[in-house]
Amino acid sequence: MLPLQNFNDFILQNNLFSKEGNILLAVSGGKDSVLMVHLFKEAGYTFSVAHCNFNLRGDESQRDENFVRMLTSIVEVPFYVKQFDTISYANKEKISTQMAARDLRYEWFEELRIQHEFDLISLAQHQDDAIETVILNLTRGTGIAGLHGILPKRDHLIRPLLFLSRAQIDLVIKENAIDYVEDSSNLTSSYARNKIRRQVLPLLKELNPNLEHTFMQNICRFRETEIVLQQVVASLTKDLLVEKNTAIHLSIKIIKRLHPQKLLLFELLKPYGFTETVLDNLILSVDGQSGAVFYSTTHQLIVDRKDVIIVKISGKQEEEICFIHPHDDHVTFLDQKISVSYSHVAHFDNEPNRAFIDVRKLIYPLIFRSRQEGDKFIPLGMTTYKKLSNFFVDKKVPLNEKELAPILVNGNGEIIWIGGYRQDDRFKVTGSTTGVAVFELMKG
Repeated sequence: MLPLQNFNDFILQNNLFSKEGNILLAVSGGKDSVLMVHLFKEAGYTFSVAHCNFNLRGDESQRDENFVRMLTSIVEVPFYVKQFDTISYANKEKISTQMAARDLRYEWFEELRIQHEFDLISLAQHQDDAIETVILNLTRGTGIAGLHGILPKRDHLIRPLLFLSRAQIDLVIKENAIDYVEDSSNLTSSYARNKIRRQVLPLLKELNPNLEHTFMQNICRFRETEIVLQQVVASLTKDLLVEKNTAIHLSIKIIKRLHPQKLLLFELLKPYGFTETVLDNLILSVDGQSGAVFYSTTHQLIVDRKDVIIVKISGKQEEEICFIHPHDDHVTFLDQKISVSYSHVAHFDNEPNRAFIDVRKLIYPLIFRSRQEGDKFIPLGMTTYKKLSNFFVDKKVPLNEKELAPILVNGNGEIIWIGGYRQDDRFKVTGSTTGVAVFELMKG
C-alpha cells in the first residue's frame, strides 16, 4: 500500500502546491523518482514527466530512458526527454561531470517549465539525501544556510518525498512490487556523496539507529535559526547600510560594535559577493589606515576614514577588469593571454613575463586591471613602496605600453605583479612556501 495519506499531509503542511497545480516530475527511473510518479498518479494530481539522458553509462543510459518512456505510457502522462553530451559540456566549462549534469538538468527543466507553463518542478529527494547534503556541506565548510540541507520548497522546485527515508522507500517499492531501474554509479564510492551514503552513514547509524529522525529534527531547528538570523540581518541592513549617491556606506564604528562581528558582517555584505577571506582582511584593515580596497566579481569595497564604501563595478569598469578564480588556467585581458598554473614545488625564475607567487597569500577573486592613479607596490628585491608611475618612468616605459600593462591585484587590493615588468616582494616564494601560483604573460 502506498503512503498516500502521509504524502498528501506533507504537501499540505509545507504548502507545496494546490490540487489544481500542474507539476513537472524529474524522473530518472530509480526507486525514488518512480515511487514519486506512482504517488502523484494515485493521488490524482496533474503532472508530466521529464527525463535526462546524460549519455554517461552507455547502454545503461538508453535503458533508463526506455524504462521511463514505458512508465509514462502506462500512467498515461506527457513525457519529455533530452539527450546531453555531458562530457563535452564539462570539458568546455572546466567543471566536474556531476556539476555539468546538474547544470544541464536544471537549465532544461526551467526551459520546460516556462515553455509548457508548469507551476512547479518536482524532485524525488528524500530524508537521506537531506542528511548527505548537510554532512557534505559541513565537510566542505558552510554557513548556517548549509545546515538546513534540502528545503521542501524553494523557488520553483519542490521535494515532496522528504517525509520518507531511503529504507522506507525501499520497503514501499518491495511491498508494492514496483518496477524500477538501478543506476550502477550509485553502487560505487567514487563520488563524495556516494562515500557518505555507503561508508559514513552506516557508521553513524550504529551510534544512532534513529539517525534520520534525529537529523530531520536538527535540520528543522537549523532552518528556524536561519529565519531568525535573516530577520536580524534585514533589520540591520535597513538601519546600517546607508545609500549615498550611487554607493552604499557602512560606518566603521558600527562594524567594530557588531557582535558576533564576522557572522553579521558576512550576512550584511553577502548580497555584494564578498568572500569570507576578504571579510577577514576587511576586519583587520578597519583598525589600520584608510585606503584599502577589496573586490568581489560585482562590487568594489573601499575602506575610508569613517566608512566602508561599497560601489558597484560599472559596465566600463567591467571591461577594464578581468577576474581570476582558483579553477582558471588562463584569462585574457586587453587582448593579452595570461596563463595560470599551480605547483607544490617551491621554485622561482627571475623573468618579468612570469610571476611566481606564494599561494598562501592569494585572496580570490584576483583581478587584472589597468594602472590607476596612486598605484604603488614593493618591487621584488626592495623593502619599501614605490609609486607605479615612478617605476614606469625609471624603466622608461612608453605611454602606450603603460596603458597595456596588466596589473595583477589581490582580493584585498594589494598589487601582486606588474605583468611583463616586476612582481611585488610581499608575494615572493620563500623557504616556507608550500604552493606556488605561476602567472605567465604570453606574448603574441
